[in-house]
Amino acid sequence: MRQSAPSALRNREPICQVLKSFVKPGDKALEIAAGTGEHAIFFSHELPVAQWWPSDIKPEALSSIAEWREHQGIDALQPPLPLDISGEPAQTSAQLALAGLDPVALDLITCINMIHISPWPATQGLMRHAEALLNAGGILYLYGPYQRGGRHTADSNAAFDADLQSRNPQWGVRHLEDVVQLAGQHQLELVDTIEMPANNLSVIFRRN
Repeated sequence: MRQSAPSALRNREPICQVLKSFVKPGDKALEIAAGTGEHAIFFSHELPVAQWWPSDIKPEALSSIAEWREHQGIDALQPPLPLDISGEPAQTSAQLALAGLDPVALDLITCINMIHISPWPATQGLMRHAEALLNAGGILYLYGPYQRGGRHTADSNAAFDADLQSRNPQWGVRHLEDVVQLAGQHQLELVDTIEMPANNLSVIFRRN
């Protein structure tokens, strides 16, 4: 069943405008935590990518992505991949190879609204995967709310953070500085941080 997320419909155009500055014709992209699949549909159509590979850990998300893909019929959009980034990149590389994707030739990895709704080890796994799967100069794109300088950027983000932690103590709005430091340990250099609607940030890293 095709699912729909209001947040994806609201933020897809602003995110796409940022991605257009970094995506080149013929690029291959992997989307982590693709959710309903609506971002995958939009980006694979609007960006000049050769292949857009959506992935998720949840069976219901994979089903939604597959149905959106069948419904829209976009050539660049590839079948959804069941992917758990808390595992080891070597396992993911083998999985990608079986799916027909060269696991060391990715130009772009996107991860939208996942870091705050997952335990910190998921972010650690994301950085390990970006280091292993992106080619030299490849881009890791993150989107979501962050704390900066030890403080929330808006009262609404503070309330959101409290709500997340009430649902799962391992969740929460992360400190941007912690994410940047972790990325640096995996050959990922911060390129830009862009303010987005609803007190979110686009955070862009390049693989050294």
